[in-house]
Amino acid sequence: MLVSFESLPDDARVWIYQASRTFTDDEIEELRSSLNEFLKQWTAHGANLRAGYEIRYKRFLIIALDQSMNMASGCSIDASVHFIQELEKKYGIDLLDKMNVSYRQGDFIAYKPLVDFKKMAKDRAVSQNTIVFNNLVNTKEEYQNYWEVPARDSWHARFMS
Repeated sequence: MLVSFESLPDDARVWIYQASRTFTDDEIEELRSSLNEFLKQWTAHGANLRAGYEIRYKRFLIIALDQSMNMASGCSIDASVHFIQELEKKYGIDLLDKMNVSYRQGDFIAYKPLVDFKKMAKDRAVSQNTIVFNNLVNTKEEYQNYWEVPARDSWHARFMS
């Protein structure tokens, strides 16, 4: 059951998928249509799942699920991963690779393999003040407050000297 992202409770579970490139405006419209259709029919053991989404910075897909109504099951999570994999194929883009880091360089959002980010930290090309995207947040409240943070406030801090 598709609902607005804003209407979901703070403890809604979130999944964040970062794209390896920026989506075009046309792709964003197609993504919205695909996400609307998927979330309208997303279920767990036949029970509706109350879910919404956001697309941020033309680069991140954030899906949130109100678990107080129904929890995601293994099958429903598998269905969502399959849906994301289909988007990857359709757009020739990586969305599931967790070994990449997105961070801000001014108004630009950079996307680097983790090994490159580690090297940049060692070379001081990024610092503890660099704004990073912590895609490991678990709830809507964490997403809203701790997703876009200085590296020192995220798991990325372990790479900073």
